Amino acid sequence: MTRAFRTAAVIGAGTIGLSWATLFAAHGLTVRVSDPRPDLAEAVDEALAAYAPHLAARGLDVTGLAGRVHLAADVTEAVRDADVVQENGPERAGFKKDLFAALAREAPAHALLLSSSSAIPSTAFTGQLSDEDAARVLIGHPFNPPHLVPLVEVVPGERTGEDAVLDAVDFYTSVGRTPVVERKEIPGFVGNRLQNALSREAAYLVQEGVVTPEDLDKVVINSLGLRWATVGPFLGAHLGGGPGGYRHLVEHIGRSMQRTGAGLGTPSHAKEQDMEQDKEQDKEQEEAQERLIEAVEKAYGSSTYSELTGTRDRRQLAVLAALDSADKEEN
Repeated sequence: MTRAFRTAAVIGAGTIGLSWATLFAAHGLTVRVSDPRPDLAEAVDEALAAYAPHLAARGLDVTGLAGRVHLAADVTEAVRDADVVQENGPERAGFKKDLFAALAREAPAHALLLSSSSAIPSTAFTGQLSDEDAARVLIGHPFNPPHLVPLVEVVPGERTGEDAVLDAVDFYTSVGRTPVVERKEIPGFVGNRLQNALSREAAYLVQEGVVTPEDLDKVVINSLGLRWATVGPFLGAHLGGGPGGYRHLVEHIGRSMQRTGAGLGTPSHAKEQDMEQDKEQDKEQEEAQERLIEAVEKAYGSSTYSELTGTRDRRQLAVLAALDSADKEEN
């Protein structure tokens, strides 16, 4: 590691921020959390109680976890002694522009300034910063919940320094994450763009009556999800080609797959509309979108949010434990 990280500031205590705070504390960091929400203390306590067993199951010592997480009265107090700042504010460039101006002003000059932005590249909200301050700002985009899902997309901005990129990789590695550096800014980054591509086709298939939301999820869970938990799309395709690998696959079924790809649909709520589109078409699209929402609610609305996330997290822990076991056997 190029330098030590002892104190972390978590700015924004929604689902992502609370998960980050718990993870950082479980790895021994002193964590200061700032959020204007009136129930901040209760939210932090609930998150620590809910997430500590997850991290214990991953082999971390969660003794004294709450003692390492402190509530800050404001952003200034949260970042005062921070070595790293993880921002988790609203997904609005204007908001982040103002917030990062404050972070750059109030945080120590050595502090790494990271954003959990899901789609907005850091160049979009750092234009007002000096070169020195912009050099330490970059994206550290997690997948929800970050204390369980290992990936962090590390995306430097146009003026981010290479030292900051290396520090970010070191930091996320030190808290048990898997950082991947993406060398070109693009809205949505890599993970969300892949997720969006699949989500668009999933919505289209449901709207067309091909499959229900629940059965589509079964298709993914019992095929692609299972495969992608162990190999990615390219390695999966390479293996799909047999001994001849990816080249064999492309040469033999490439044209067929291209025809399938060309026929992918666009769900009604994602179709672009021109200014002259009449109100009847608008109404039809709104109705189609509402039918899709109702179908998803019918499939999963009988369970509470906490019940669904609890099931998700237990299964993700099981997958991670199984992968750990497989890795140990291979080594």
